[in-house]
This record gives sequence, structure tokens and C-alpha cells, in this order.
Amino acid sequence: MRRTGFLMIGWVILFIYSCQPSDEKKAAIRLNNAKYLLEKGDTTQALLQLDSIALYPKAVYSANAAKNLSAEINYSILKRKQVELDSVNALVSRLEIPFEKQKTEFDRYAQYIHKKQNLQSGLNRSFIKVHLDERGMIYLSSNYFGKSLLNHYALRVYDGDLSAKTDSIPVGSEENRQSDFMEYKWEKVAYMNGKDKGVLQFIADHADRKLKAVFIGRQQQFIVLEEYDKQAVKDAIALSNALKRRTSLSAEIKALEKKVPMQ
Repeated sequence: MRRTGFLMIGWVILFIYSCQPSDEKKAAIRLNNAKYLLEKGDTTQALLQLDSIALYPKAVYSANAAKNLSAEINYSILKRKQVELDSVNALVSRLEIPFEKQKTEFDRYAQYIHKKQNLQSGLNRSFIKVHLDERGMIYLSSNYFGKSLLNHYALRVYDGDLSAKTDSIPVGSEENRQSDFMEYKWEKVAYMNGKDKGVLQFIADHADRKLKAVFIGRQQQFIVLEEYDKQAVKDAIALSNALKRRTSLSAEIKALEKKVPMQ
């Protein structure tokens, strides 16, 4: 009786396991899900479904089908990204026109200097300046010129009820420099790594308004932003976005090329 009981239990376990879906069946479900998602235009989720078939090592047929389908999807994405990169390169070429590209022995990356904000345009005046490099990294600086020090550490740009203000940059820090020549003083405060707190975008968004700026420090100075300085900000933001998109696309294409078999 005991032997018969063990045999019965064994047959029940065997029956239960035989009723479980095989790796091939489980993988086939995911493969069909991927095809459905692809029809819906959701390539990201489709690729995730195809990648998950690796969880079923015995599903040889579905694994091969998934590999081929993944290659087709990635090839299609690659071609689309390459076309977009061509368009972005053309856009960068157009947006570069108002700039001079320079790289000195002190620069790690080439700098874009707006032709309206070259060295000559900054002599003997207080002004705001936009800085941009070939990576698309962008920041704002406030530049004071006068006969007495302001010791300024922040900038507020405004018109009526609208305003935006930078972070405070301590006097004497790496981003807050002072110099003098004869009876004149210069101060330059750089608002890097997001420390402009949206002032750049504020200027671009409201460039049609008569924007003013106040240099905030131990003393204050008020200026009206020049039209060409506002235009320089708009141009730099547009070029920055295009340069960053180009870098991103180039990285995506490089990764895709590793996934796509040689044609």
C-alpha cells in the first residue's frame, strides 16, 4: 500500500509539471506581446519584451526570432536617428552663424563668442554676457565697470512685476572676480552650473520687453539690457540645445551600431 501511495504521488507531481507551460510557450507569449507593442508604435516596450525572452534558455526558436526582430527594430531606429542627426548638424551650422568659435591654450573646449558680445563691445560698460562651449554648456555672467567697487554677488533681471534672480556668489570666490586698472574697477560674477536660476531663460522668454538688471552687492547698479545682449542670449540658448541634442544623438547612434549586425 505504501509503495502504491508513493507511485500515486509521483504520477500526480509528473502530471502537474507536464501541465506547466514550457519555456518555448512562455517565450512565445512575450514574442507576441512584442509584436503587438510594435504595431502600436511602442518600440521601447517591444524591445523590453524581446530582451526578457532571455529568461527562458530552452526557448531556442523564440530566442532566435526575438534576436532577429530586435535587430530589425534597432536598425530602423538607427536609420531614423541618423536622419535626425543630419538635420541637427544642419541646424547647428545655421545657428553658429552669429558666433565666432575660439579655443585658446587655456580652454579645454572650444568657446562660442557671440559677435555682438566680443571684447570690443564689452569695453567701458556694465553688461550681462552669455558663455557657451562646444558641448552646449551655457552660463551667464554679470560684468560691472565703474570707478568704485560694488562687491556685487547676484543679479536680478526684471520688468514691471516680472523678475528672475540668480543665486548669490560669494565675493572672492572662483566665480566672483575683481580687478582694477588706474581709477577703474571691474567685477565679473559667473553663474555656472544652474546658478543663474533661470535668468537666462527669463531673458530669452521676455526679450521683447524693456528688461532691466540690478547688480546686487554692497552697492547696487541698475542697467537696461541692450537689444543685442538679449539677442545673444536667445541665440546661445538655441545653439546650446542643438549642440546637446547632437551629442545625445551621436551617443545613441554609437550604442545602436553595436546592436545592429553589419549589413
